[in-house]
Amino acid sequence: MLPDMIEIGSFIGLAAMTQSEITIKDVSYDNLGIIPDTFRRLGIQMERRGDDIYIPSQEHYEIDTFIDGSILTVADQIWPGFTPDLLSIVLVTATQAKGNVLIHQKMFESRLFFVDKLIEMGAQIILCDPHRASIMGLGRSNQLRGIKMTSPDIRAGVALLIAAMSAKGTSVIDNIEQIDRGYQRIDQRLNAIGANIKRV
Repeated sequence: MLPDMIEIGSFIGLAAMTQSEITIKDVSYDNLGIIPDTFRRLGIQMERRGDDIYIPSQEHYEIDTFIDGSILTVADQIWPGFTPDLLSIVLVTATQAKGNVLIHQKMFESRLFFVDKLIEMGAQIILCDPHRASIMGLGRSNQLRGIKMTSPDIRAGVALLIAAMSAKGTSVIDNIEQIDRGYQRIDQRLNAIGANIKRV
């Protein structure tokens, strides 16, 4: 069985958001498709080491633009395009980058309806419609702040968890059963590498 590419992408976003140095082991790199390159376009440095991904600690990362200078768009596609399950991670990661990106969620309804919580945390996001969000990354000049929120689905839930770990202060996330559905023992595993998460 292949490793979970969604979890791998989530840890890439987590490393960037929390300015952490992380090595993700045994990722089956050749089967990740365009996932690594999509995160690189957000400015995230990473290095392939055999079948591992090494991500150095980055104080700043800058979103790429298209060759004509227009704003980068990240949209989901059927495989081998970009998986819709990582759009929430790309979106939250972009909030602390420098630059702008348009996230276009084509496949599912209501997947962007956690953006209001990120805005409440201080992120600069315009929700254009139920399928598109424009993120204005200010390069960490506007740190997110902790709030009380609810996880609406698996992918939004882990995006909110990543946001909470990078935010100033304490956050409380309700309905974490959604996160548990997709990320086994996520609190224990993150605490083992330096997070401070408590189940209540």
